[in-house]
Amino acid sequence: MEINVIITGATGMVGEGVLLECLSNPQIKEVLSVSRKAYAGAKHPKLKECIVPDFFNLDSIQDQLIGYDACFYCAGISSNGLNESEYTHITYDTVMHFANKLVSLSPEMIFGHISGSHTDSSEKGRIMWARVKGRTENALMKLPFKKVYNFRPAFMKPTEGQVNVKGFYKAIASLYPLLRFLMPGRVSTLREVGQAMINSVLKGYPKPILEVTDIKELANN
Repeated sequence: MEINVIITGATGMVGEGVLLECLSNPQIKEVLSVSRKAYAGAKHPKLKECIVPDFFNLDSIQDQLIGYDACFYCAGISSNGLNESEYTHITYDTVMHFANKLVSLSPEMIFGHISGSHTDSSEKGRIMWARVKGRTENALMKLPFKKVYNFRPAFMKPTEGQVNVKGFYKAIASLYPLLRFLMPGRVSTLREVGQAMINSVLKGYPKPILEVTDIKELANN
């Protein structure tokens, strides 16, 4: 079985890690990176790029979004320095606009969404980012895709060769063996996240929300 996938966020750490897994996986035939800027890593024969300055203006590129089996939505931003309205615009409004466009074009698509550990499914907790991510997860699961999976990674070890890695995660990489021993339910590799997203399409998973332990289980399935 060969599949074609769309990835958003390839210019960020998580998206790049997922992209590298897709490019190296023989069951993925083609990857379309949809991003506001070009990917700075090495070019690859599987990789196509669609530069979209405004994710709220997709009509002009919608024909390029047809013919894909899955979307791995990895774009996102930290809530640091943002108020709830600003964070909601990026984390909820942008995601839902993109997802609604895709489901209108390809309802048989599987939609995988990078969320985060401790996301608040009730949407009522005190932590702003967790509420907003919970609202996004809940809204995505109501869309008529073939399947929707929300992935909730925590600390992630970057993949060797990544170019989009911030200093904090470089430290995570050096401490990874210790962290995995001390808190195995809170750490994974980005390779495991990417492989879990791929396997969610190739093999499926019984839960629509995947915590770190689920991610690692599906990655090694």
